[in-house]
Formats: sequence, C-alpha cells, structure tokens
Amino acid sequence: MQQVLVGRKPEIEILHKALNSPEPEMVALIGRRRVGKTFLIRQALAGKIDFELTGEQNSGKHQQLQNFADRLTLHSKPLLPFQRPGNWHEAFNMLAMWLEADKKPQKRVLFFDELPWLATRRSDFLAALSYFWNSWASQNHVMLVICGSAASWMIQHIVRDRGGLYNRITRRIHLQPFTLAETEAFLLQRGVRLDRYQLLQIYMALGGIPHYLKEVENGKTAAQNIDHICFSPNGLLTDEFEQLYPALFEQADKHIKVIRLLARSRQGMTRAEIIEHGEVTNGGNTSKVLEELESSGFITGFYAFGKKKKEMRYRLTDEYSLFYLKFIEANHELQRGAWQTFSQNQSWKSWSGYAFENLALRHLPQLKKALGIAAVHTESSAFSLRGNGQQAGVQIDLLIDRNDHAINVCELKFYSEEIILNKAMATALRQKIAHFKSATQTKKQIFLTLIAPFPLISNEHSVGLVDVSLTMDAFFE
Repeated sequence: MQQVLVGRKPEIEILHKALNSPEPEMVALIGRRRVGKTFLIRQALAGKIDFELTGEQNSGKHQQLQNFADRLTLHSKPLLPFQRPGNWHEAFNMLAMWLEADKKPQKRVLFFDELPWLATRRSDFLAALSYFWNSWASQNHVMLVICGSAASWMIQHIVRDRGGLYNRITRRIHLQPFTLAETEAFLLQRGVRLDRYQLLQIYMALGGIPHYLKEVENGKTAAQNIDHICFSPNGLLTDEFEQLYPALFEQADKHIKVIRLLARSRQGMTRAEIIEHGEVTNGGNTSKVLEELESSGFITGFYAFGKKKKEMRYRLTDEYSLFYLKFIEANHELQRGAWQTFSQNQSWKSWSGYAFENLALRHLPQLKKALGIAAVHTESSAFSLRGNGQQAGVQIDLLIDRNDHAINVCELKFYSEEIILNKAMATALRQKIAHFKSATQTKKQIFLTLIAPFPLISNEHSVGLVDVSLTMDAFFE
C-alpha cells in the first residue's frame, strides 16, 4: 500500500517556505524514533532532493565515508564510481565540486538523516559540516536539511552549538507524535475503520507513533490489535523497548532506570525523589538524563499548583513505554489472548486511568478549544494534598489555570459507558473542590470539568456540581 502523508501541515509549510525562499536555508528536524521524520522529508520534498545520506548506527567512520561515496555515485551517476574519501572534509569538498559542476537554477536540497550516527566521537563530521556550510553552502542556493532521532543531541550539538554552526539554523521543526485526530485520519487512509472508543484504547497503548500504528489491522477490535502487536511472538512491539533507548542515548541504562522509576509513580516525581528512590547520582548527570528524556518526548515536566521551579515533577508520558513496563515485560510467555486476559483485572484499571490522564495532557490544545478558551493564556498543573487524621488526601491531576480569572478543575474518568454520578461520587467531588479552595485560597472562579469517553447523564447529583462535561470527541478537535 502506497503511503500518503497525513497531517503535518505546519511542518510542510515550513519546509516549503525554506525551499522557495531566495536565501540559503539550514533546517533542523528533531523528533523521536519512529515518529516519521524521514517520511515527512521525502514526501514534502519529493523530487527535489539532490543528495541524501543516512547515518548508519554503530558503524565506524570508514563505513560511513564509504556510504557517502556510494550515495554520491548514485545521485551523480558518473562514468566511474566515487572512491571513498579519506575524511569528512574531503567528502564535503567532493559534494561541493559535484554541485558546482552540475549547475541547476532550482535550489539544491541536501538531506542528512540520523546525524548523531554520522557525527560520532573523533569523526570530525560536525567540523567538516560547519566548514562546508560556512565556506560554500551558505553562499549558494542551497537548502540543507539535518535530521536526528536523538532530540537532546540535536538540540545540544546543532541548535545550541557555539562553534561553527552557531546561529546557522534558519528553521527548526520538532516533529511530534500524531494527535488522536491525525491517528484517526492515518488509519482511515490505510483502510482501518474503528470507532473513537477503539481508537482511544489503541492510542493509550501505542501512542501516536506512525510506525507502530501501521501494524493496526482493519476488522479487528482494539483489544485484538493490541494483542497481536504487543503479545504475539512476532509482534512489532514485543521487544521494541529494548531497542528504543539504546538507539537514542549513550549509556541508555541510566535513562531506562528513570523510565522504570516513573512508571511506578502516577503522581510523578521530583528530581530529588528520583535521586532518592532510583539510587542515581546527585549531580549534573541526572539533570542531563532528565533533559534528554524530556527533549525526546518520553517524559513531561510539570509544576504542582503554586509551587516553585525547583519542585518540578516529572511524569512518564510515553504511551508505549508505560504499557510495556506494565504488561508486556512481565508476560514472558507470549501467547494469543494475553491482552484480553489483562484487560479484565485491577492492573488494567490502574493503567487505563493513568494512560487516560496522559492522553488529556497530550491534547491540551484540543481540550482548550472544546472549552472555548483556545485564545486564553493558560497554565496547566497538578495539585495534591496529603491527608491527615481529620480529612482524606486530595489529588487533582489536571488544573487549567486561566488568565480570565478562572480555573478548570478537571476530573478524568476512563469509563466504557456513560457516567452517572451517585451520592458518594458527588460528595467526594465537592470535598475535593472545597479542599482545593481552602488550601490554595484562590479567588478565581472554579469550574468542575468532567472529562470521560462517554457523556455524563444528568441527575440530581450532577446538576449544580459539574459545570462542564466533555467526551472523547473533544480530543479529536
């Protein structure tokens, strides 16, 4: 089946502006593994790419240079193949000479994919790339696209570079996973028709990663698809976790240790708590690991309501990593029907609540649009209050603090049917609002906002208590 580019309109617009501008352009494309970076470039710039080179993981400098020579031979079609250059300065000189000899009126497009695998230690790739850009490409009609899955590496060594590439990036794209609306369009384009509740379940387990979503088959429920993709011996995601982090980070065991720790904490953890409970070093390295995981989209940093920056909490928000650690890893003997069994027990209920909260955090712009406050400046946060002998503890996983003097206190419920509040549920919600007001002394208007897959059935317990009720359709805005 031929793939068609779905969504990505802002990213395509940036690429086309760079292509059509009269100036030389250096575009940095950042995004996690499997999110569709290469596909985006090849589709958006189809027929325009003059030279493309992809870094090869775990290959030495000589092999990478041979790959360069092979690609230059393929693109230029000389009478005899190019010989492997001795170093990257020679390689870029060969590229410049070919481009000079092969004059074209159109902008020349050069695409270097998986840059971190090319720019290994002692390869001198970045120095040669800097010299190539500063001495030749920046003075010619060139669009250089550089791409990498290790988002933190790209930011540190390219975007924030203080050497030869300092301030040379003209446009930057941070490619995110598909939203639910894009997931729906992507699967429809592939002939997969599922209702939104089924899509919700698939997204909570796999996330919006196109490479994962390609495995979803028409005619199967969410449970059947998850069972096949994650729990069958040949399923794509049975062992993806073991490859995911080592492909992105050096010393990936430190990153995996943090991911495992956060998977056990629904409320998230501060840096100090991660150091205390994870038995990791109290130093700059921990901050670097957290920054790298956040830059790559695996964890999300957030503030508790009214707290200072030093109390930032980190939460595991990568859907697949959470799902793997909760269910796949422990199921050593993979067998058909495993997910059907898991989805009936208490661990499923705990996971689904956490995953639904993550889904809401990932779709805050859509929720704001549904609430009619898309243009209002807001800050999202969480709130927790420990219980004591007089009152129970309070946990609010999502607060939308608005500049129009209001706060949406969001209650997230993952139910498989319509919600009907009973007296006990209504009492608990009233107490939660009262404790929040008392503890924060806020003067803002409080709107209790219920977010669930299916509608709230109005009754005597919900009237006058729930101000706004949103269904899963809000996520698809």
